[in-house]
Amino acid sequence: MKRVALATLVSLALGVTGCETVQENPKAATGAAIGAVAGAVIGHQISHGRGSYVGAVLGGLAGGAIGHYMDKQQREMEAQLGKEQAAHEVEIQRMPDDSLKLILDAQVSFDVDSARINPGFADALSRMASVIKKYDKTVVYIVGHTDSTGSEEYNQRLSERRARAVADYFISQGVNPARIHTEGRGEREPRATNATEAGRQLNRRVEIYLKPIVEGQEQKAHEPPPSSSRYY
Repeated sequence: MKRVALATLVSLALGVTGCETVQENPKAATGAAIGAVAGAVIGHQISHGRGSYVGAVLGGLAGGAIGHYMDKQQREMEAQLGKEQAAHEVEIQRMPDDSLKLILDAQVSFDVDSARINPGFADALSRMASVIKKYDKTVVYIVGHTDSTGSEEYNQRLSERRARAVADYFISQGVNPARIHTEGRGEREPRATNATEAGRQLNRRVEIYLKPIVEGQEQKAHEPPPSSSRYY
């Protein structure tokens, strides 16, 4: 798992622009950041073991407000992506913990065997980003998946690159990088059989989880989502 964290806060404190990716256990990076933003991180927590940044910089929701907040976000996301949903290019699901799960069909969102975002799908990603920016009391967890064609090692790398490509696109559209995690799960979590082309197409996907940040339970929003495999 990779973590995009602290970049925005550090940039503001140092008076510079641009984005940086902080890897797991970023001791050197956080050491410099703490000196630069000491006043800004009072009351926040930095978990070195997970590379996670938790605190009021992202805001939090009171327990009773979560459902309403996520309802509004879901309605706006569905309104923005109605065309893609109708074409089965994007699925939007509500999870038991009130997270939103968006499933992007890699067949239309990426060039074949590539982590390059299909230019024809960029507009849909821009519309997603506009909603994600508006509802900023969520962590954005992006997970890449592949079918089983090719080697396991290659598929793992491709899934990581695709998740990272979506994250980079969201950041380019103004989404705070401190909200974003990326992870690749390769071929390990199929939705369907890999024995057919239809099944392999379902397995080639990127999943985006929008996880609400709950006051007093902020770290839970940064935890990886559970397995999404439907096929055993």
